[in-house]
Amino acid sequence: MSQELRLSSWLPTTNKEVKLRGWDYLDVILFSGDAYVDHPSFGPAVIGRILESYGLRVAIVPQPSVHDNLQDFTKLGTPRLFFAVTGGCMDSMVSNYTASKRQRDKDAYTPNGDKGFRPDYATITYSKIIKEKFPDVPLMIGGIEASLRRVTHYDYWSDKLMPSILASSNADLLVYGMGEQPLREIVELLQKGVPFSSLKTIKQTAVLLPKEEKIPKNKNWEDVTIHSHETCLRDKKLFASNFKIIEQESNKLAARRIFQDIGDKKLVINPPYFTMTEKEIDASFDLPFTRLPHPKYSKRGPIPAFEMIKFSINIHRGCFGGCSFCTISAHQGKFIASRSQNSILKEVDKVANMPDFKGYLSDIGGPSANMYKMKGKIQAICDKCVAPSCINPVICSNLDTSHKPLTELYQAVDKHPKIKKSFIGSGIRHDMLVPEFNKNADPKELDAYTEEVMTKHVSGRLKVAPEHSSDNVLKLMRKPSFKYFHLFKERFDKINIKKRLNLQLIPYFISNHPACELEDMANLAAETKNMGFQLEQVQGFTPTPMTVATVIYYSGYHPYTLKPTKTPKSKKEKDEQHRFFFWYKKENKAWIRNTLNKLSRTDLLRVLLPENTKWQKNKKVHTKNTFDDAIPFNKRKNKNFRAKK
Repeated sequence: MSQELRLSSWLPTTNKEVKLRGWDYLDVILFSGDAYVDHPSFGPAVIGRILESYGLRVAIVPQPSVHDNLQDFTKLGTPRLFFAVTGGCMDSMVSNYTASKRQRDKDAYTPNGDKGFRPDYATITYSKIIKEKFPDVPLMIGGIEASLRRVTHYDYWSDKLMPSILASSNADLLVYGMGEQPLREIVELLQKGVPFSSLKTIKQTAVLLPKEEKIPKNKNWEDVTIHSHETCLRDKKLFASNFKIIEQESNKLAARRIFQDIGDKKLVINPPYFTMTEKEIDASFDLPFTRLPHPKYSKRGPIPAFEMIKFSINIHRGCFGGCSFCTISAHQGKFIASRSQNSILKEVDKVANMPDFKGYLSDIGGPSANMYKMKGKIQAICDKCVAPSCINPVICSNLDTSHKPLTELYQAVDKHPKIKKSFIGSGIRHDMLVPEFNKNADPKELDAYTEEVMTKHVSGRLKVAPEHSSDNVLKLMRKPSFKYFHLFKERFDKINIKKRLNLQLIPYFISNHPACELEDMANLAAETKNMGFQLEQVQGFTPTPMTVATVIYYSGYHPYTLKPTKTPKSKKEKDEQHRFFFWYKKENKAWIRNTLNKLSRTDLLRVLLPENTKWQKNKKVHTKNTFDDAIPFNKRKNKNFRAKK
């Protein structure tokens, strides 16, 4: 190991490593469900480095064993300030199970992809052990699992409503969303001598208090009370009605404090911080990450999630799409926090000088690749907005959707002498590249960006996510009409021919989403076949906490209208809908013929299975069925949620 990257370059994970730093105590001990990768795309590493930057002595215990004498929880002793727990970069149940509730064969955040190193409901499991071992030491929880389970939520894997994870874990404080801003305030107060038990009015945190305890006042906040956990258990419609308030307050710049009764306790969710400034987000990414897994894993094999993003650059956080099935805005926020070009180029230089770098950046992107530097033209309008999406049902007239800063960033990256090619691996919002939909932007600028991506930043395939072809389903998804995908494909094909690129367009689709009927899937199959696709990237809808679609799946009601909304729930319904993706498989043809005859859709039958006509043999076939084994789309498209949507 080089002098630059000696063992003490990482945060300590053992007593031996603590002593290497010359420390005789620790301020914070952080437990994580992931292996320790010291990289800015891995949430636990970011939190550790942030705490370190505040002058604290921090250690990480990655993937502590819960199957032995639990020595991993006691080996580092008692921290001076608090314990911290995160389930990891993904909800542990999404990490451990497929959409059909089958245990996954691999864990992307464990060396060699080995499974079994992360318990179910990891945040709860770790927290209960810590509280049993150290009942008097403050415990803070955070990360995506805690963030998305901060209020009464439906848990798909147990098929029941669960209370706030604060109640289930016995933790003292919950930090939701991206943790840099609340952690700064928490640490500042603790260093001034404020007791941990008094930290009840920190923005972007939640606490569970006895009902009889007086709620701390804040003259700058308004309050709102949602239906209690017990009411939600009795009435699905009232549970659904809660979500409208929760989502709107999560996305407002001046949000209200939320109260919810849970038994004899009161949940208090404080408003979020304003979106991180460029200076703040740059400071987070500029921390002294080694960008490598801890050396302890050198003989255990590669960590798949790290290998995926090893040579990638994250340029922003947040997503203003507000898709009904996606958790990105619930965790990272609706408003975009973009890094400066200078900060990004510094990281590019660091990656380019890694010893095994071959000249190819795997991704310059974010939750949605093409939202960099986009924000409201008049901030005062954004300040009052409660809409969960800035681009649905139409693009907000106040949203600056210029792709010019992004095009210029790509060009600046490619000027680095050690960069041979930079790829865009994150999903691109194709609808924002269609002038008929994105009326705010200059069509020539959109074409310039699309051409820049297609000619210089794609390795044979461009990934986009129309998600469905039914306008009824797309409306509920908060996605634009499928006609805009047709228009984008026309532009894609035109550039493809003009530049002789021979690129493939790879669309993502979801089956079994709320409002989706079997006939909708048949239409999707026929329409995409007519467009020349045999679908590869397909996914069955997986209900995850804190999404509109999940609330509908459980309750049967849309949280904004409270109108009944149907969702495919039985295995038979789900399997049949998903089957239409694979109309070309021999084993599906008789079933498709019978099904379409029953639906009286012989018109679709003639498209999918025309008599005396075979699917073009010269077409390249891509038939990967990822229904059971793919990471759900809201995590798949977001590097931070994959390695952290």
